[in-house]
Amino acid sequence: MYGAHFGLREAPFGITPDTSYFFGSPGSQEALNTLLVAARNGEGFIKITGEVGTGKTLLCRKFMATLGEGFVTAYIPNPFLEARTLMLALADELEIVLEKDVDQHRLLKSITERLLELAGQGKRVLLCLDEAQAIPVESLEALRLLTNLETEKRKLLQIVLFGQPELNRKLELESIRQLAQRITFHYHLGPLSRDDLDFYVAHRLRVAGFAGARLFSGGAIAKLYKASGGVPRLVNVLAHKALMLCYGEGGHAVTRAHVDAAARDTLATSAGGRRGRRLLPWAALGALLAGAAASVGWVITR
Repeated sequence: MYGAHFGLREAPFGITPDTSYFFGSPGSQEALNTLLVAARNGEGFIKITGEVGTGKTLLCRKFMATLGEGFVTAYIPNPFLEARTLMLALADELEIVLEKDVDQHRLLKSITERLLELAGQGKRVLLCLDEAQAIPVESLEALRLLTNLETEKRKLLQIVLFGQPELNRKLELESIRQLAQRITFHYHLGPLSRDDLDFYVAHRLRVAGFAGARLFSGGAIAKLYKASGGVPRLVNVLAHKALMLCYGEGGHAVTRAHVDAAARDTLATSAGGRRGRRLLPWAALGALLAGAAASVGWVITR
């Protein structure tokens, strides 16, 4: 809706994880390096934690895309599954053909045979589990038992857990202490610093096609940091709303006032109160946006 106005090919602040927008801040780059080193060392369990919105899913996808041909990756985005269903999901990711109503013995045997086959081809197998704090304790124990599978040289399966800090508390349970002891590489993904946020905004605008000198003023960046706490997802939401406001006014530079209004609207809406529905002039922008509908296909298709 504001793409042509600002000289953008696409929306720069979407919240769908897109590896082309991965920003190598010191924190995210260190987390990625930790993952790559651990994977290449053949560690059984690797753990990445971070608060909501800090970019764990994007990091996971960037990690899988960076591994190269020597790795086979399995990805389960919602591991809130009982142990058998989780094993079936892994089998599906590894392209294992199973008989209908396969029993537990045959299921585990098929997974083992597939892992041995891939190891014979010189492949390392990585299972990446997003939202890992939701995995039931019994399923975590089943995963631990899977990592017991190994050749004389290395593990047949490596497991990477991406989760919110609640995952740490779950791993403190006495019943799965053996799993916690096997996590030899771990990293906590924090928010962006004030300077990193400035580079983050510029990076996303550049990837989206912006060729100008500066679109967000220094005051706008300062307010973005204060309002978002450096959490990338919140930065994206606020920056997108601020761009909409600037566009609605016919402006070409996002100011602190635009971000301030976007922040008030976002916080009020999050709180579920009526205030959020009257803070920004979205209704007034409606006619303008409707008039531009013919040119917003790039937004709608994202």
